[in-house]
Amino acid sequence: MNKKRIVLMITGTLFVSLVGTLSHFVYDWSGRQPVVGLFTPVNESTWEHIKLLFFPMLLFTLLLPEKIKKEYPCLPSALAAGILAGFCLIPVLFYTYTGILGYHISFLDIAIFYISVILAFSLSLRLSVSCKAEKIKMLLYLLIGIISLLFFLFTFYPPAIALFQSPV
Repeated sequence: MNKKRIVLMITGTLFVSLVGTLSHFVYDWSGRQPVVGLFTPVNESTWEHIKLLFFPMLLFTLLLPEKIKKEYPCLPSALAAGILAGFCLIPVLFYTYTGILGYHISFLDIAIFYISVILAFSLSLRLSVSCKAEKIKMLLYLLIGIISLLFFLFTFYPPAIALFQSPV
């Protein structure tokens, strides 16, 4: 792995960590504007908190300069795989530890976000080198598009299951 690629992934990790952390508050800061709620959490549910990683990492991916995409052609598909990994990690880690303890701890909830960001970018780094995600990039992009639409839909019409409810 070359140093430039590692620096890019560290930059992405810091970007998503910062933007995701700020995103937690943006909906309230906006006066609860519905369009802002499409991309930021509107409540304390696990589903809404996945947005803290999903949309900032997608934004980071979309903002990559063409020069970097040409230099590392497998990077966009690797980042797409990382986005989906982070999407899965947050609820898996949250429900695993709360299932064991029987309750949630705010500090651990916050830690899960940062751990998920680090793991998502670690996976992206490995896949950007191996190019294994490139074979299924269209599927990855399709899944990200579908999940984005589901975020938009479920922000205003959440199903009545635990994933969409604030933890007690």
